[in-house]
Amino acid sequence: MIVLRNLTRYFHSSASCTAVEKSALASLRKKTGYTFANCKKALEMHHNDLNKAESWLKEQAQTLGWSKATKLGGRQTSQGLIGVYVDNNDGVLVEVNCETDFVARNQEFEDMVREATEACMKYAKSSPKSPNAVTKIGLDSEQFRALKTKDDKTLADKLALVIGSVGENATLKRAVCLKVNNDVSLEGYAHPSGKSRNNVLLGRLGGIVAIKSQNNSQENLEEIAKGLCQHVVGMAPKRIGNPEGEPAENKDEEDCLIFQEYLLEDGVKIKDFLEENQVEVVDFKRFECGETLEVVGDQPLELLETCQ
Repeated sequence: MIVLRNLTRYFHSSASCTAVEKSALASLRKKTGYTFANCKKALEMHHNDLNKAESWLKEQAQTLGWSKATKLGGRQTSQGLIGVYVDNNDGVLVEVNCETDFVARNQEFEDMVREATEACMKYAKSSPKSPNAVTKIGLDSEQFRALKTKDDKTLADKLALVIGSVGENATLKRAVCLKVNNDVSLEGYAHPSGKSRNNVLLGRLGGIVAIKSQNNSQENLEEIAKGLCQHVVGMAPKRIGNPEGEPAENKDEEDCLIFQEYLLEDGVKIKDFLEENQVEVVDFKRFECGETLEVVGDQPLELLETCQ
């Protein structure tokens, strides 16, 4: 829970002098994580009513968070984390940014990215699927900020609380949802660390791969998909490529997936690996934290390409 040391600026001087019960104070501190002084003031104001005191503390914290968010809004955010979440036929990638790598490692910030990823998954599952093998839905920053969390707060409100706590700017940059038909499998990967909780992976790089195969067991297909996803995250291909096409003259400049050398097997091209395992890459998506997005008009190109 967020501890807001400056919350007292928003307290009313006209609070009553109700004696605070020690048990109520201990309970409120444990439940909310706010400072001793703030919890004591809240209980005094609301005559030891724990529910009212907690609600009031959260309202003041939100006010402080939005105040700091507005003040810090112009500061650059190039650090942060990518969130990756795959659940059966749905997968999401999100990017949440902050100013420093120090905050990117902060537990509150990590929890914010997980919550944003889960909110995006909820949105993905409620979105219609196209007749295509893969449906991709891109969300820009404003659409991303408007998504609701489990407690019916917007991600923008949640982020304001984090900004108020960590003291630096943070942004909800972008999100992409992938939905696939039953004959297509999804696999996600994040690097480095790939911290996982509640099926959400976190890292500075993240990707999702959609593959199709008629002749592999589910277990084998998952292993193949995981390796291919690691390759996409590590080697950053731009497109799948056409087997009839020509590879780049300089292999270090190759941006077609199928002509790249497989990251996990020296000397083996992805094209040959796919043929050997009778697997087809249907689509993939990769996010790198802080990368510059190509813009067409006022929209990122990748979102124009993915919106259905």
